[in-house]
Amino acid sequence: TRVWIPDPDEVWRSAELTKDYEEGEKSLQLRLEDETIREYPIDVQSNQLPFLRNPDILVGENDLTALSYLHEPAVLHNLKVRFLESNHIYTYCGIVLVAINPYEQLPIYGQDVIYAYSGQNMGDMDPHIFAVAEEAYKQMARDEKNQSIIVSGESGAGKTVSAKYAMRYFATVGGSASDTNIEEKVLASSPIMEAIGNAKTTRNDNSSRFGKYIQIGFDKRYHIIGANMRTYLLEKSRVVFQADDERNYHIFYQLCAAASLPEFKELALTCAEDFFYTSQGGDTGIEGIDDAEDFEKTRQAFTLLGVRESHQINIFKIIASILHLGNVEIQAERDGDSCSVSPQDEHLNNFCRLLGVEHSQMEHWLCHRKLVTTSETYVKPMSLQQVVNARNALAKHIYAQLFGWIVEHINKALHTPLKQHSFIGVLDIYGFETFEVNSFEQFCINYANEKLQQQFNSHVFKLEQEEYMKEQIPWTLIDFYDNQPCIDLIEAKLGILDLLDEECKVPKGTDQNWAQKLYDRHSGSQHFQKPRMSNTAFIVVHFADKVEYLSDGFLEKNRDTVYEEQMNILKASKFPLVADLFHDDKDSVPAAATSGKGSSSKINVRSARPPLKASNKEHKKTVGHQVSLSTQQIVKILNLYTPLNEFEERVTVAFIRTIQAQLQERNDPQQLLLDSKHMFPVLFPFNPSSLTMDSIHIPAYLNLEFLNEV
Repeated sequence: TRVWIPDPDEVWRSAELTKDYEEGEKSLQLRLEDETIREYPIDVQSNQLPFLRNPDILVGENDLTALSYLHEPAVLHNLKVRFLESNHIYTYCGIVLVAINPYEQLPIYGQDVIYAYSGQNMGDMDPHIFAVAEEAYKQMARDEKNQSIIVSGESGAGKTVSAKYAMRYFATVGGSASDTNIEEKVLASSPIMEAIGNAKTTRNDNSSRFGKYIQIGFDKRYHIIGANMRTYLLEKSRVVFQADDERNYHIFYQLCAAASLPEFKELALTCAEDFFYTSQGGDTGIEGIDDAEDFEKTRQAFTLLGVRESHQINIFKIIASILHLGNVEIQAERDGDSCSVSPQDEHLNNFCRLLGVEHSQMEHWLCHRKLVTTSETYVKPMSLQQVVNARNALAKHIYAQLFGWIVEHINKALHTPLKQHSFIGVLDIYGFETFEVNSFEQFCINYANEKLQQQFNSHVFKLEQEEYMKEQIPWTLIDFYDNQPCIDLIEAKLGILDLLDEECKVPKGTDQNWAQKLYDRHSGSQHFQKPRMSNTAFIVVHFADKVEYLSDGFLEKNRDTVYEEQMNILKASKFPLVADLFHDDKDSVPAAATSGKGSSSKINVRSARPPLKASNKEHKKTVGHQVSLSTQQIVKILNLYTPLNEFEERVTVAFIRTIQAQLQERNDPQQLLLDSKHMFPVLFPFNPSSLTMDSIHIPAYLNLEFLNEV
């Protein structure tokens, strides 16, 4: 008998029993693959034996559900064998497609491959993202139900590329019947969104720093007629800060790479190393990437989507102004409570010129703030740190507003006056993140992933098990990980976000005081821990991993305060685009929370469980509250637009094995086992039979009435 045992270096190692195990023994005698003999201790209390290894004939199966033993080492080994020995990056696990990022371009995504998968059943071809896309397209047409594809995984797993290939598939097989070029426009949105929303991180050279849900609309003949994009959780802090070996958003480096072009002379840009907002991470380049070449692709995509050259120049002016704002030199006065900016500061001059705003006003209000009481109005100077924080908040706000404007105009370009019959949605959002230093950004990202994991659990486990019990189908309850306690820790009343918002309202609130309140309130939670060597950090036990968060900066990032006086200066810009970005600022939902106004349809959604109420209306102004609302919106949309096929709702591996076990116990012929597979197209790929259960006469003596309940 062969088994898997844990290993500190290889994670799992294969071994073979050299002596039969008898109940009550405290250890196993094992021989490793290198012929080493090892005694493996058994925990007497749990009596947990090693995982059994699958027969060699099953290793390399293209569907994990075909394995005799389905556990962590079996899954990892099967994926490893398929990837290393057969160069297969895709493997099915029932209705789920598992993809391994090869970190290189593979020749498996061309037009010929798309047409090869078009019209095929999911199991007729090798596992592929195109097979999943075809299944969604086919179910949309067959069942006349909207579909959603959720692309999930850790940072760097390849989610954005997978989502892009799914969109390419729909654009090809659902090509417009007219000459509107709508499918080309759908694909053209990708380079633009990658330029303004993706950045290099330590784990991924092209990491999406926002979430997006793209709805591709189809007419009654299932041709693409338009699309709509919603965006979530833009990582605004990246605009003003990058960790070592990381970059700001690609568009900043693309623009610097093209600074020598005649049409960009007025931007007054030089290389990216010269600007504070693009040089904090060290190396400003990415190996194998030509920023100037990518910038040309970005401009071409803007043109294809109908953004005029003059509008493009205005967009680039705003982006360049942010770089100049980051280089404005702020000088502290001797009293330490005030500071100033030199009127001759060239970067402030460029910032004001590019945005068309009053120089003297911006110079003054960068260093002062207005305090209004019931009887008087005061103008108060700010300290150096306050001015730096205010400047950074202004830069982030300008970028977020521009991001939202671009999304809005992409949606306008993809909008159609034709009636939408159905759509397929593709969700691509941050993967779970854990770095050496984790801050507010990672906390928001991982919170969103907790909510997505809960939604996945709800569909794959909770709903199925409830369906089995309702139908009185023989079923053994699966003890799966329910992450609701972790979500409550974050979003419930007096949870992490609620206490953060409360501390932000305290006049002299600090990150340290907030951390202490977390220790006092949540020390008893199984999902919360205090690090031994720190009084400013806290640990959250997420579904994916333990993550230690450093509390420093949480309050400032959550407040994200932009002063009204600075906004009024921008609203008075002589350039219409700049003024438009900020005029309806108070009434608009930030770009981090939703997309622009150009959506093709309004959707009212209702959560299965009521969202937790904010404890104070002022919370709506904080980033943490916006993240909570955005995350709830994502889950609402997925709950509404992720239909489950009848078989997917009711059939899992355990249930199929239950049926097979009952047949085998009665010594029924093996042919019956094969016939039963016709009922389960998702987990057992096959060519559909024309027969149905209603048309088959089942003799009573076979005692198969339970099959009619499926």
